Amino acid sequence: MATTSLSPVLVPEPALDSVADAERMAERHLAQTDEVRRVGALVRWLDDLVRVPGTKLGIGLDAILGFFVPVIGDAITGFVSLTLLGTAVRRGVPRIVVARMFVNIAVDSLVGMVPVVGDVFDLLWRSNSKNLALLERHDGELEPVARKSDWLVVGAAATLVIATIAAPIFLVAWLLSALF
Repeated sequence: MATTSLSPVLVPEPALDSVADAERMAERHLAQTDEVRRVGALVRWLDDLVRVPGTKLGIGLDAILGFFVPVIGDAITGFVSLTLLGTAVRRGVPRIVVARMFVNIAVDSLVGMVPVVGDVFDLLWRSNSKNLALLERHDGELEPVARKSDWLVVGAAATLVIATIAAPIFLVAWLLSALF
């Protein structure tokens, strides 16, 4: 009696097509670069639509809408600013940097709602330009890394929020203890 050996049949793995992989990576990169370019155009509309002659100062829709349509204009431009935040998330920007971008938008929107003072603040703060710079800082990085300054800004903002919540509570407690 002869025995037959059953050897496993080796199925060759599909060959890695490095050219096709490189082309897909290039297309993805170009699409992402185009997205950053489109967001940059939006930022110019929001922060630098009209240049003040003889200066580097630009006035954008953020300041214009905030001036002519108080509160609602700032809310609208704040909402549009979230487009930049969404782009940062899709691009893989570190979460702490995205949080810093959100803080920039929140400060711009909240302070911008204050009549007159908020309009001047809109001209100077320019959260969209700051956020575009943060996004571009991580453009092309394979593994984007946050900086210490990102952590400091978010930490300071969190501390400020906690203080604004805690201060009235401590004030009421102190007044009650002084009265009773």
